[in-house]
Amino acid sequence: MTEPTRRDWLRALGGATTAGVAGLAGCSGLDTDGSGEGDTAGSGGSGDGSDGEDDRPTEGPDDGLSTQFRRGLRNTGYVDATIPESVETAWEVPANRGDHSASKGSPVKAPNGAIVLADDTGRVQSIAPDGSVNWATSISDDDRGSHGTPAIADGSLYVGTYDGVVSSVALDDGEILWQTDAGDAAAASPTYHDGKLYVAIEHATPSGSVVKMDAESGEIEWRDERPTNHPHSTVAIDRERGRLIFGSNDGHCYAWSFPDLEREWAYDTGGDVKLPLAISEGIAVVPSWAGTVTGLDVEDGSVLWEFETDGGETARGSPDPGDTGGVMCAPAVHDGEVYVGSHDSNAYAIDLQTGEKLWATPTGGWITGSAVATNDHVLVGSYDAKLYALDRDDGSVTWTAEGRGDVTSAPAVTDDGIYYAERAPEDSDEAGMCYKLVASD
Repeated sequence: MTEPTRRDWLRALGGATTAGVAGLAGCSGLDTDGSGEGDTAGSGGSGDGSDGEDDRPTEGPDDGLSTQFRRGLRNTGYVDATIPESVETAWEVPANRGDHSASKGSPVKAPNGAIVLADDTGRVQSIAPDGSVNWATSISDDDRGSHGTPAIADGSLYVGTYDGVVSSVALDDGEILWQTDAGDAAAASPTYHDGKLYVAIEHATPSGSVVKMDAESGEIEWRDERPTNHPHSTVAIDRERGRLIFGSNDGHCYAWSFPDLEREWAYDTGGDVKLPLAISEGIAVVPSWAGTVTGLDVEDGSVLWEFETDGGETARGSPDPGDTGGVMCAPAVHDGEVYVGSHDSNAYAIDLQTGEKLWATPTGGWITGSAVATNDHVLVGSYDAKLYALDRDDGSVTWTAEGRGDVTSAPAVTDDGIYYAERAPEDSDEAGMCYKLVASD
């Protein structure tokens, strides 16, 4: 007799399954009114995606916008949704050039129903669900444009560009409301909370800082120049434990108290921390170019566990970890499990409490984007030009969607489709595309 999984047990407790869900996704947790007060885990859930029905510690509501990168203040990358068993491409819209190797910006669904995407041409687009472009606004002429994902609140979107400028743009018509020069590069996605923006900034020396900005005016209200190398990791905030945390290319994960923003702790992972970390159940899950994923205590920075990818040992000894087993993928966390990809081409599931490997699934290329967890699947993009839907129980491949370029964005799962963007094909004049996937017959 097959033993039930922990997820089967949780579903039984809840008295519900995903069977029979109408439409593409059951998105009760989506913030559809733009208030920013929605619980991103859905009705009765916690902000990190825990349903509160097991014996693990439960979280209070995230209180962060679902309409921002990684869907909330803790960057868990979880969407309360059920995806189809098979998909087809409904449309594609030109987006990225692909000249720079960093992961590209991700589409996000705005409260008005549009899909918003900032790309490496320096343009922000508002795309209707049918694929028509509502408006497109150029916010930068820098060669690398934007690699960030907009945060959206109160009718405005906020995004940084590689010229160091953070911009506010009107959601309805694309009008630029303000632009603030914050440093030499603003590659990280802004984190919005309670009328303020928190953004990691790069400086040319190389060095870095983090700023707090007023979302209405763009005024910089606070800056700390603590990072010693370029940070472009999105800020994560754990309000319950009073911590603001992000990573830097100097290999460190840095923490401040929140909201008073006093320095607390720093942890050296041994490799660049290029993508966002996630926070769940008091654990900061930190990806590193050392080929590791580390679980840190949010309050004091102590190490709870360290997971090494199959390419991790090679990554630690390599002059360029990015060519081996480095981890440059934002982890997703849900139901006490971590999902993350690696330069060794594998997608992994890891136990949040112990760091134990649950499964590993190979893809055809590096995984450098951001994992997204849904109720039953994990979505990850790969350098083999495919978006993968993996079963959360065992990592088996449910389907793949193939485009033309490296898939380095986080997919946006909505009630009418799955949206994702790619880098332009290498050595090609063609643009990378933003795709919409829908259920196939």
